Amino acid sequence: MNLNRLLTLSLCACACACAAEMGAESMHVVPAFTAGAPGSASSETAVLAGGCFWGVQGVFQHVKGVTQAVSGYAGGSKSSAIYEVVGSGVTGHAESVKISFDPRQVSYARLLQVFFSVAHDPTELNRQGPDSGTQYRSTVFPQNEEQARVAKAYIEQLNQAKAYKVRLATTVEPGRNFYPAEEYHQDFLTRHPNHGYIVINDLPKVDALKRLFPDLYRADPVLVSAGSK
Repeated sequence: MNLNRLLTLSLCACACACAAEMGAESMHVVPAFTAGAPGSASSETAVLAGGCFWGVQGVFQHVKGVTQAVSGYAGGSKSSAIYEVVGSGVTGHAESVKISFDPRQVSYARLLQVFFSVAHDPTELNRQGPDSGTQYRSTVFPQNEEQARVAKAYIEQLNQAKAYKVRLATTVEPGRNFYPAEEYHQDFLTRHPNHGYIVINDLPKVDALKRLFPDLYRADPVLVSAGSK
């Protein structure tokens, strides 16, 4: 855990409550992608980065149609895909989540809508909440040309619609490999719901998913640990 996260845990109870409330209020549903199309395959994967992977993983584990969400690293080399090394901010990696999903139940564009609405703040450049550095950047790592097309078109659509007061800082970086993070990072939100960082920064995201996307929310998360049994 880096210094910023340790400092976050020192906040008083009042500050925790205020931060959670402010985070929830800043989340809103962005317009849906206007050129979306239903999927025909039975399974696809998406890789998204939006700050600390604990919260992003936690959000998508509660989305219907998602069959697995794994925390990890994307953007750099296999040899540098180590938490302490990625934390240096010089590896090219971003803390990311690989999402396996059934496109017949939830489309790639709909996952991006959740990503841009509640999973993180896409206007933040190289930071999210208390965490700063390129490893916390907002990035879509498309897994094929169609995903790249959709991601770029959707970002432009949201900018044109002024979905946020400023333009999105989200980058689209194709051709990057994903490497799973260490076991202790997996299912972190579910396993440590009372952790200070989770309470302040991540539980409001899951609450916002439930409130703003009731048709997509499921109460029981799909866990990485369940698939390993």
